[in-house]
Amino acid sequence: MLKHKHILLGITGGVAAYKSAEVARRLIKRGATVTVVMTDGAKEFITPLTFSALTNQPVYDDLWSSRAAASSSIAHINLSREADAFIIAPCTANVAAKIANGLADDLLTNLALARDPLTCPLAIAPAMNVQMWGNPATQRNIEQLRNDGIFVFGPAAGEQACGEIGNGRMLEPHELVQAIESLFVPQILKGKKILITAGPTFEAIDPVRGITNRSSGKMGYALAHAAACAGAEVLLISGPTALDTPLGVHRINVESAADMLNACLPHVAETDAFIAVAAVADWRVDSPATQKIKKQHADDVPHLSFTQNPDILHTVAQQPNAPYCVGFAAETENVLEYGQAKRLKKGIPLLIANNGPATFGADDNEVVLLDNAGEHPLPRQDKAQLAHRLIAEIAKRLTTK
Repeated sequence: MLKHKHILLGITGGVAAYKSAEVARRLIKRGATVTVVMTDGAKEFITPLTFSALTNQPVYDDLWSSRAAASSSIAHINLSREADAFIIAPCTANVAAKIANGLADDLLTNLALARDPLTCPLAIAPAMNVQMWGNPATQRNIEQLRNDGIFVFGPAAGEQACGEIGNGRMLEPHELVQAIESLFVPQILKGKKILITAGPTFEAIDPVRGITNRSSGKMGYALAHAAACAGAEVLLISGPTALDTPLGVHRINVESAADMLNACLPHVAETDAFIAVAAVADWRVDSPATQKIKKQHADDVPHLSFTQNPDILHTVAQQPNAPYCVGFAAETENVLEYGQAKRLKKGIPLLIANNGPATFGADDNEVVLLDNAGEHPLPRQDKAQLAHRLIAEIAKRLTTK
């Protein structure tokens, strides 16, 4: 979503300005061009040299200087005209108040006033003391910004530089990049509720051992992020992973297949689409030991009895007024044949098949969509990019189901 996009990054005078360097780095890593504009206050916390080195672009901080000696362009007009989006991170209470009330006394606030909202959306990432954030004047200004079509990303709650705890922290860089990405995603799922499972399950053998698989959860989390970007209300039921929850997504953590099913069922009736990405264990130990199984002798081998786990996708698909169900099949051979058989057995309209060992833990994936019309292969691509493509395919099918 960010490849070849031109992002105008405004930085104001707050301690969180150090996070903006990581925001810039992550945007560039995603393929964006970043131009930085700084206030005088911002330069008290971090130097322009840092951002020019990171972005390989000049940093702008003066309303009165031209962009280049031989240029007659007007910075406060042209910078926003060249940008695909304008994000101010951090945005202080002072700068938020200026923008809300149409004041423009430096380059940054002039850019906010002079931009074309049809071609350059503006977003702010507030960062301030908890009392400043809660002040009625600040809340009036934030409400005015939202009414004017300006996006407000955050703030988050937590410990602040002043030592107080509460709302006012700037979002973390990875969250801000996700939020910026959402500016470029059509709202094709607005008003829809999407339920997604992701990651592996863990089936206990005893209190310290268990059976799991190599799923990293990356594909499911990428789909949750893409669905949220597309305007959906997303509930993510996740097995054990070390991944961060995508911005705007509600997450419920589970361990076993039975836990995952129990977490899903209460939400099925209100769900528009169920996307079963999790790599759910087919079997579990019949009677897990309540204490650690001890090895008494070198040739001791415990004998385990297994029972079949519930089929989560099939169970959801058979519910009254079931949501549109999408399955995933991670195979090691005969991917298309086994995938279509699985789709028909589970009674679902769409299944996404792939070679499991080739994608577990990787950042890219190659899949084939299987439905009643046949096979629809997609090229190998980054999982984040693929997730947006898959959400578009699911949204298209939701409108015609």
